[in-house]
Amino acid sequence: MAKLYSEDSISGIEKLQPKEETVKFLLNYSKALSVISSNKWKFEALLN
Repeated sequence: MAKLYSEDSISGIEKLQPKEETVKFLLNYSKALSVISSNKWKFEALLN
C-alpha cells in the first residue's frame, strides 16, 4: 500500500490535460442536471 501513495505516483498528476470534448461534455451535463429537494428526499433530473 505504501508504494501506491508514494511521491513518485503523485508527481505525475500535474501533467494530465483533459481533452476539450471531455470538458464540454462535463459542462453540458452539469448545466442539464437539476436536483430537487423535498422534505427527506432528493431527486435528480437530467433536463435533455
